[in-house]
Amino acid sequence: MLSVLATLVFSSVAEAQSSTQTQSPTVPVFTITPVQSKVTFYVKASVKLEGTFEKWDATLVFTSTDASTGVLDIKIQADSVNSGSNSKDAKLKGEHCFDVGKNPYITFRSTKITQTGPNTFDVAGIFTLRGISKPEALTFTVDREAGGATGEIKGVLTIDRRDFGLGGGIHFVTIADRVDVTIDFRAARVGPPLVFRQ
Repeated sequence: MLSVLATLVFSSVAEAQSSTQTQSPTVPVFTITPVQSKVTFYVKASVKLEGTFEKWDATLVFTSTDASTGVLDIKIQADSVNSGSNSKDAKLKGEHCFDVGKNPYITFRSTKITQTGPNTFDVAGIFTLRGISKPEALTFTVDREAGGATGEIKGVLTIDRRDFGLGGGIHFVTIADRVDVTIDFRAARVGPPLVFRQ
């Protein structure tokens, strides 16, 4: 009898957990589609100095259907830098550049999301590299014709490498001070749609 009761209890708990896991969230959550998204960088130099970051995580979660309650978090693995050259990558990962041993992540965390047009939002936030943080901004665009089910997060985080202690330590190579990190994400919404103010 006890074993029958135990079986019934465990099966009902499992069913409850399963139904909870399959339910849609009660707030909007935009999941980033990795195959259609990328993080790239570009530095003007006397040799080609551009490439991608192969590994990163990003989330855009809201606490309500009000877009201003959203928080965008981007976490880039600095040692996943890929310039197409092993020697350049080694320099970029080294202590005079990203210093991946001490600073494994390059991050962006939003501080405010503001609607700027019928389907566009300014995403102000803090960009952190080598443990140094500066204010930056991205743009979030929602496809209203698709019922707000998809969107794009895009922008160029333009920094002065001297502000972040990024050296130009490649012999006989002239490197500009400006560094562009480009975010180009495609996202799909689960949960209820956002409420637009315009």
